[in-house]
Amino acid sequence: MVYPMAFQSKPTRLALRRMVVAYAHPVENHLPPRTAAFFDLDKTVIAKSSTLAFGRSFYQGGLINRRAVLRTAYAQFVYLVGGADHDQMEGMRKYLSELCRGWNVQQVREIVAETLHDLIDPIIYDEAASLIEEHHAAGRDVVIVSASGSEVVEPIGEMLGADHVVATRMVVKDGAYNGEIEHYVYGPAKAEAIEDLAHSEGYDLERSFAYSDSVTDIPMLESVGHPYAVNPDRALRREAAAREWPVLTFSRPVRLNQRIPSLSMPPGPVLAAAAVGAAAATAGLVWLAARRRRPVVMS
Repeated sequence: MVYPMAFQSKPTRLALRRMVVAYAHPVENHLPPRTAAFFDLDKTVIAKSSTLAFGRSFYQGGLINRRAVLRTAYAQFVYLVGGADHDQMEGMRKYLSELCRGWNVQQVREIVAETLHDLIDPIIYDEAASLIEEHHAAGRDVVIVSASGSEVVEPIGEMLGADHVVATRMVVKDGAYNGEIEHYVYGPAKAEAIEDLAHSEGYDLERSFAYSDSVTDIPMLESVGHPYAVNPDRALRREAAAREWPVLTFSRPVRLNQRIPSLSMPPGPVLAAAAVGAAAATAGLVWLAARRRRPVVMS
């Protein structure tokens, strides 16, 4: 056997070990950074407002009157046509918190559990469901980020196979809503929530994606490297054009359990947890209808 010139005779094991250490290069385990796709919910993943979808159900449950139901239908139409700007959303927040004051949480949960499947399952965009599948196939987490209540958004997120849900939380005291909102996930608060989750989960936001329909979600879209405007309102469409953000059009609502048999609705006990956000539904509808009919002076 021929040994290197440094060795005049057969090297010892210690000498060989030292040679290996000297010439070996350490192999580092460079794993790619974790990434995520953040989706707004209303008019981005589903074709309607999740908080405006339960008016008739609450009427049938005795929580609101017939006049509120009519305003609910009108407000849903207005929202779908034109969306809601910042002042309207802020006014909606104040109004819904007051309207829901005193509602029995258990009663709301039961109403939501009975109607969520019929109301939400048929209005999920096929394009959004496909996009969620593609992100999962690429190894990205999927996160639903919504101003709607967590008790509505969480079962929808579970139905979609989302990895995380970030949503508004209302305060419950003695089994009823006390008229206060603990955490309103709207506007800049969405971006802050995304950054907090990215920190805890190790997401690289520069490599991550975000999707929304509303100009109020610009902070959320700005927080990632790959923002997309989906069915954008007029203001967001202008911003997307100015910033050269891609614009997507989703137009095919489909029953999720027919499109993807493996993704089915959660069982009754899980659906029963979908309460607080749905409880706020009619409040937003009533306020938005009134807001469209006459100006509201914001304090």
